[in-house]
Amino acid sequence: MLSLEEAQSRAQDLVSAARKAGADAADAIYACNASTNISVRLGALEDIERSEGEEIGLRVFIGNRSASISASDMNPATLGTLVDRAVAMAREAPEDPYAGLAPQDRLMKKRLPALDLTDSEEPEPAALRERAMIAEDAARAVPGITNSEGGGASSGRSQIALATSHGFAGAYGATSHSTWASVLAGSGSDMQRDYASHSARHLEDLDQAEAVGVRAGQRAVARLNPVKVDSGVMPVIFDPRIGSSLVGHLIGGMVGPAIARRSSFLLESLGEALFDANVTIIDDPLLARGLRSRPFDGEGLPVERRALIDKGVLTGWLMDSASARQLGQEPTGHASRGGSGAPGVSITNVHMEPGSISPGDLMADVKRGIYVTELIGMGVNGVTGDYSRGAAGFLIENGAVTNAVSEITIASNLKAMFRSLIPANDLHFRYAMNVPTLRVHGMTVAGG
Repeated sequence: MLSLEEAQSRAQDLVSAARKAGADAADAIYACNASTNISVRLGALEDIERSEGEEIGLRVFIGNRSASISASDMNPATLGTLVDRAVAMAREAPEDPYAGLAPQDRLMKKRLPALDLTDSEEPEPAALRERAMIAEDAARAVPGITNSEGGGASSGRSQIALATSHGFAGAYGATSHSTWASVLAGSGSDMQRDYASHSARHLEDLDQAEAVGVRAGQRAVARLNPVKVDSGVMPVIFDPRIGSSLVGHLIGGMVGPAIARRSSFLLESLGEALFDANVTIIDDPLLARGLRSRPFDGEGLPVERRALIDKGVLTGWLMDSASARQLGQEPTGHASRGGSGAPGVSITNVHMEPGSISPGDLMADVKRGIYVTELIGMGVNGVTGDYSRGAAGFLIENGAVTNAVSEITIASNLKAMFRSLIPANDLHFRYAMNVPTLRVHGMTVAGG
């Protein structure tokens, strides 16, 4: 794997070649990665996979015309052909008044922040296999578990470099470690499946494999013998591992391209109180060891911690340079870049700040409701905010979680859900997007 300096140099060289070939402006992104994944099933090794790869993407501009192209072959002759084709394509492309590199005066100029994203630990395949075995064995040892879909462990390392023709060049690396297990409880038509997993940048932050397996087994057993639920309107409480999807729908409505296309349910909501004043949602790209942390965005702009929702109020849109120009605003440092195509928009480490009451208190006054642990399907309309998804979880009766439920549908509208949402105080940072337990009033629940 290339060093950070070599990765940055490779991107800069491609940009220089594009300028020499006639491009008015250009940027290039280089990415390389290596990972090892091991999976086991029923106590036996099932698969070992080692992958290594690199890709470089080039975007060139001829006036307001642009084209992008990518390659995984780093042979100088191949890259020379890549440059020539990209420039030729740009000359024939239609004009786009919003196309262009990020504003030069806003480029990242300071030293890159230290985010501690790389780990010196690189487990050998034997250690990954042992971790996968421990996770699956622990899951299978939970009383009631009857079969297994397997356990696994992985380790990976990546380098990313970005260079532009108007003055930015930067690179950073990251590592990842993960453990998972997936098992089944019961038999026949009564069989239930569940899983558990954990990922971290540093091996020392990873949950113990046995704990991951036990969680998977206990979750599967808890889902046995689901009961039917009468349809009606009732409170729905979202488990933290799936409650983050509600924040995901919010972010989908905040991205600049959706606003520019006028295809977002939040179109007229800028500056409005979408949530209760106790709700604040933070995007923090500078979180040390964060799963989506990055020192700069996909266009070379600096990034910063920002409140997406501040005391209930929608603070602004998430924009790359193109959507910012279209909306007459400034880019926000949320551009994301792949090997080919124009930059898109993405968030980083997002969390909803915790509320003041416990999950138990959150459901204490619920006479009949649903505690959701799984969502199925994608029945969410990003233009209207209408929400309807399959779900499974547990019945709440008189303030307590009781029987498992499955094959139900929960429905409402996202704006109505946001207005009634109450967060508990149990926030834990385990994923790229983290929320505490969430309560939403008055959703329509349809039983199976």
